Amino acid sequence: QVQLVESGGGLVLAGGSLRLSCAASGRTFSSSAMGWFRQAPGKEREFVAYINWNGAHTTYVDSVKGRFTVSRDNAKNTAYLQMNSLKPEDTAVYYCTTSRSGTIVGAPLKANFDSWGQGTQVTVSS
Repeated sequence: QVQLVESGGGLVLAGGSLRLSCAASGRTFSSSAMGWFRQAPGKEREFVAYINWNGAHTTYVDSVKGRFTVSRDNAKNTAYLQMNSLKPEDTAVYYCTTSRSGTIVGAPLKANFDSWGQGTQVTVSS
C-alpha cells in the first residue's frame, strides 16, 4: 500500500492560483501512475488529471485543460497539481491517488487506482 498526503488547498478568489502537493510513502512511487480527482458537495468524485510514472504522458478532463498542470518529482516522491485561472466551479475536495500500473491506457477511471489520500479542500469564491 501507499500512503498519500495532500496539501496546498485553501480559499482563493476566482482567477487566482493554487498548487496542490501529494507526498507519497510506501510502495515505490517512481514506478506508479498518479492521478488527481475531485468531489464537490452532492456530486460524484470525478477525474481531473493523470500523469504516468515518468511524466511523459498526461491527461486532463476537458474543463481544466489549459488551466491545470500535473507534474511529479520522483526524487521527492511528490506529485503536484498547479491550478491557474481558478473558477468557482473548481470548488471541491481534491484527492490524489496512485496506481499499481506505471501507465494507464485509455481514459483514467477510479478503478485504475488503489490508494487515495485524505483530500484537501479547494474553495474558489467569485
